[in-house]
Amino acid sequence: MEPFTHNDGNRDELIIQQKRDIEKEISDTTPLISEQLPLTCLYAEYSGDEIFTAKIQDLSKKYKFIRRTRPDGNCFFRAFAYSYLEYLISNNSAYQEFKKLAEESKEKLVQLGFPSFTLEDFHETFMEVIQRVSPDNAGGHSTVQDELHKIFNEQGYSDYVVVYLRLITSGKLQEEADFYQNFIEGDLTIEAFRHLEVEPMYKESDHIHIIALCTALGAGVRVEYLDRGEGGTVKAHDFPEGSEPRIYLIYRPGHYDILYPN
Repeated sequence: MEPFTHNDGNRDELIIQQKRDIEKEISDTTPLISEQLPLTCLYAEYSGDEIFTAKIQDLSKKYKFIRRTRPDGNCFFRAFAYSYLEYLISNNSAYQEFKKLAEESKEKLVQLGFPSFTLEDFHETFMEVIQRVSPDNAGGHSTVQDELHKIFNEQGYSDYVVVYLRLITSGKLQEEADFYQNFIEGDLTIEAFRHLEVEPMYKESDHIHIIALCTALGAGVRVEYLDRGEGGTVKAHDFPEGSEPRIYLIYRPGHYDILYPN
């Protein structure tokens, strides 16, 4: 029997190339963060699907707009950052508190064992982004909002923000390893989970990422789950439990977008 090594290699190359082609098509046609869209735009995606149609109808009682994020595995972190900064633009005291926390975060990560030289560029860019969307900046709210949207659609800035939030999340998991170990299935240690599932770009996020990031930054998130679960209503979950949400996200299997309450 002839070995299949060569053919298997070709097949793997074809699969990898196909994946790259799909990713390129997505990046060419989908912005990192979209403009605000009416929530009713979701109906078109689930035309003829009674379960999802009923749930979108339920969701529209609570939310008016949606802002889409590129489905690239970074959608939770990108949506979180954009939505939280958007909230902070209108809340100066909360903005100042967050800015102070962000400034001090690098030193905290260094104390946890993260190499300073690895953090330097990411932290510097993170602070630059925060400064560029200060509520005190000239031009008022609408100008700062436009600046936020511009920044998050520039791949370099947008991705650096995602990287830094991934590092903050990883740091929180390390800091409270005994607690977060309970959320990890299988035999993975916290350290292995951080290096495999949290720090690398394009890795999708789960509850453990959300809880760790929200706790680290003191920011409440409400996630609305649009799925095929029973009943005609969408189930919401607040992270951390009992917190007051400042960020509203919609989760559909494998993807997060931003929501705007009525």
